[in-house]
Amino acid sequence: MRYQVMTAALAVTTALQFAGPAAATDLEVTHWWTSGGEAAAVAEFAKAFDATGNHWVDGAIAGSGGTARPIMISRITGGDPMGATQFNHGRQAEELVQAGLMRDLTDLATRDKWAEIVQPKSLLDGCTLDGKIYCVPVNIHSWQWLWLSNAAFEKAGVPVPKNWNEYVAAAPALEKAGIIPLALGGQPWQSSGAFDVLLTAVGGTDTFLKVYRDKDAEFAAGPEVAKVFKAADDARKMAKNTNVQDWNQATNLVISAKAGGQIMGDWAQGEFQVAGQTAGKDYTCLPGLGLNEVIATGGDAFYFPLLQDAEKSKAQEALAETLLDPKTQVAFNLKKGSLPVRGDIDLKAANDCMKKGLDILAKGSVMPWTDQLLSQDTQKQKEDLFSEFFAKPDMTVEEAQKRFADIVASAD
Repeated sequence: MRYQVMTAALAVTTALQFAGPAAATDLEVTHWWTSGGEAAAVAEFAKAFDATGNHWVDGAIAGSGGTARPIMISRITGGDPMGATQFNHGRQAEELVQAGLMRDLTDLATRDKWAEIVQPKSLLDGCTLDGKIYCVPVNIHSWQWLWLSNAAFEKAGVPVPKNWNEYVAAAPALEKAGIIPLALGGQPWQSSGAFDVLLTAVGGTDTFLKVYRDKDAEFAAGPEVAKVFKAADDARKMAKNTNVQDWNQATNLVISAKAGGQIMGDWAQGEFQVAGQTAGKDYTCLPGLGLNEVIATGGDAFYFPLLQDAEKSKAQEALAETLLDPKTQVAFNLKKGSLPVRGDIDLKAANDCMKKGLDILAKGSVMPWTDQLLSQDTQKQKEDLFSEFFAKPDMTVEEAQKRFADIVASAD
């Protein structure tokens, strides 16, 4: 569904010029970081912003992005904008920008040389529309990870898998030991994301790009993608006994060894950290499911709605600068489990999984993600399909693939 953007709701003319340090001002910041690990990470942003003399007013919205984004968009289009808001890198705020409701940050970005410090370049490209920069990327979050409970596999009497194929082969032993092979929450974005990870890992990067970048519907209906649907059917069978809704509840099943593993983005690291678990000892992480080690340059960025209040506008600038400050980048990303957007900071404290991600990033094995390639209309159609696919074991892979190809055919 297209956002019904009401440009008349905000009577603003031109953006205020960027000024010096802001006076002490309350600034509401909306986001959907509410799990234990996420809350610990966002607290680092709040602490750093408060140190500027301003005050972070936390506007957390529970329920992940699928719940939070419509609320955020409704507030902005309805004339009740927050001071800053989280979206994912890519096209989620595209229509708000086109409607003139988001602040142009080009002057600030030029002054502070964001183009030189933000890496890879695609992150800033994702904030750019018609040559102007509208957001501050704060991290690199990649979906392509398999998180495994070492204790679960020890209980099942099988080695910790080194890749997806070994994981599927170990599923019967896990089930025999009373362990759910694959934890998968009930929110549509989780099942859709899991399929996209399989598309990249089993099908390969070129397959992913042919489908989502090139919108090749004939290819999406063909044998290469059929292999991915077979893997998705394996995942559906492995996840059939999961009875949780939220992603972090699914992660907790892995942490407590009630489930063998979870396909989830690197934000899951924050939950393991809060639980006091150690990467390589208590849990194992496999980038690209151990089949195709690549990092998608998805993640989070902050946008700043146009405001009429001059003091709050100055506070927006202070927040934008704070988000990219080297110390803030380190503190936030170490707790979030994500990779920093600055390539010039020290991450000696990174755990084994974060180091794997940094190594892949250093090799240049990066790719865009669906948030950057697909509109929100297409994303929603895809989420609906895979939510149904994972919930209904009687839906055949052939039927699912045909519907998927139809979505690709009409994608924008």
